[in-house]
Amino acid sequence: MNDIAVTLSIIGLALVLFAWNPVPAIVVAVGASLALYFTGVLTMPEALTGFGDPVVVLIAALLAIAVAVETTGIGAWAGQLLLRLSGANETTLLVALMVAAIFSGLIGMNGAVAALLPVAVIIAVRTGISPSQLMIPLALACLKGAKLTMLGSPVNVIAATQAEEFGAGHIGFFAWSVLGMPQLIGSIIIVIFLGQRLLPERKSESIPADFSGHAHTLVQHYNLEHGLHQLAVPATSPLVGTSRKALDISAYVGVRAVAFLDHEDDRPLERDRLEAGDLILVRGDGHEVDRLAADLRVEVREHGEKAALGDVLLSRDSGLAEVVVPERSALIGSTVFPGMTSEDHEVMILAVQRGGAELVRPRLTLRSGDHLLLQGSWPALERYLSSAQLLVIDSPDQVRTQAVALGRGTKRVFAILALLVVLLVFNVTPAPIACFLCACLMVITGVVRLPQIYRGIDWNTVLLIGAMIAPARAMEKSGAAEMIGNQIVNLLGDFGPIAVLIGLFMAATLITQFISNTSTALVMMPIAFAAAGDMGVSALPMVMSVAMGASASFLTPFANGVSLMVYGPGGYKFGDFWRLGLAVLIWTLIVTVIVTPLYWPFH
Repeated sequence: MNDIAVTLSIIGLALVLFAWNPVPAIVVAVGASLALYFTGVLTMPEALTGFGDPVVVLIAALLAIAVAVETTGIGAWAGQLLLRLSGANETTLLVALMVAAIFSGLIGMNGAVAALLPVAVIIAVRTGISPSQLMIPLALACLKGAKLTMLGSPVNVIAATQAEEFGAGHIGFFAWSVLGMPQLIGSIIIVIFLGQRLLPERKSESIPADFSGHAHTLVQHYNLEHGLHQLAVPATSPLVGTSRKALDISAYVGVRAVAFLDHEDDRPLERDRLEAGDLILVRGDGHEVDRLAADLRVEVREHGEKAALGDVLLSRDSGLAEVVVPERSALIGSTVFPGMTSEDHEVMILAVQRGGAELVRPRLTLRSGDHLLLQGSWPALERYLSSAQLLVIDSPDQVRTQAVALGRGTKRVFAILALLVVLLVFNVTPAPIACFLCACLMVITGVVRLPQIYRGIDWNTVLLIGAMIAPARAMEKSGAAEMIGNQIVNLLGDFGPIAVLIGLFMAATLITQFISNTSTALVMMPIAFAAAGDMGVSALPMVMSVAMGASASFLTPFANGVSLMVYGPGGYKFGDFWRLGLAVLIWTLIVTVIVTPLYWPFH
């Protein structure tokens, strides 16, 4: 059996296993690379080189950047803005939700759907619209929004990188919008006119939690408004100029500080030292609070706007976390009390409940099953809650992503994203270097920490792309890509390059319904170059056709992460995707066939 037959057999078997899914896709991809090595098609460096390929570094860096963008609450801000501007009209909300998918072009399609999914949940909950009427349109919009820039999808990155490697030419950062914008606009129109008829009306049992009002829920559940007092710091108080961390009120029984507010805007205090006019929110017995006020020469005021307490406790700087003491925890038997802080004063116990009732005794001995409400800076909460001695009810990262719009670090994120766009648009450095540099800047500037990146990156995607580069190389080395390209040209070449372009699109579209779009792109790109070379035309239109076809995974829910993410929340079944997806697929083909040769001519 020659190398072509071996390569096609191994890749064919891999495609079957991808579609059948008896084992994880990464296992199939690595197995294909190993099989190509053991059959002698590839050498050891060729079989493993994919894991160090610039494309893999680029994808990992883009995912890290997406984590930083999501962590700073840019998605939450976009969602809140969308709800404010759209009103209650269902069509307007749906259009606004799909238009918001242009964020895919900056943070990637997976990052965009992760940010907008909670928004769709809020829309469904507040308007009564069935989630199944929203989730597939959201997925389609994110997939189309990903075609607006090179950052939108790994397929775009693969196409642009390989086009330069093979000498086909440069695909600009915003050049993708030539195809992506009409596709997105057309998809929105299709959803408006056909969505209600082609989408099921179904409820979901796995709709994600809505954390937009999480802080207010906790305030009510733990009765934090009870016994709340405001202490205004006058210019004559000894507290002026002192560090808030140094404030010691342990001598006042049952009194604990809850938050510090800036005198300028009544928002959570960002500086460490107190100034005249600042407010201190405390909980406790009124007599003890009066004694505290007299000793520290501060003024007691009634807490006026109680509904704002949740916004004070959960802000850009500080968060809330509800935890449970599990069985066999080393903390069982420890003595705690409301108002107690950690040694570094960055995390405070606001309240303790046992059996649903608040415990207000001066000293408490922890038992298994006790609930604690903690407040502290986001980094401190992440640090303390990483311990196995406490069970976190709701992840602070998820709460922060949904509830805190434009959190700390947002300006730095926008600045770094602007730098990234400049580097890519003007081709200052290769794309992998530019993205890797900006991912490092996200960490260096404190926007995101390495543990958050490690948790947030979809490592299956990174490894899958790395493993699939070897089969793609085998297609080229063995001559299989050239042979298939010749067959497509022989079959369709007499009808002109447009017919070949359509053939490549349809082949990529068929494959991508069953395996990942990145794997499809890696398998089909060598075929596109071979077909272009055989016909003596520019490879760029063929490359773009494959990129569009590989991204057209609209007919099944399992070929891309975006569709998978909306599958459960929408309450969908396997057959729910193809009806509306087919209409969008036809429109994608029309746009690709008409626009591609005009912008990237064959000669």
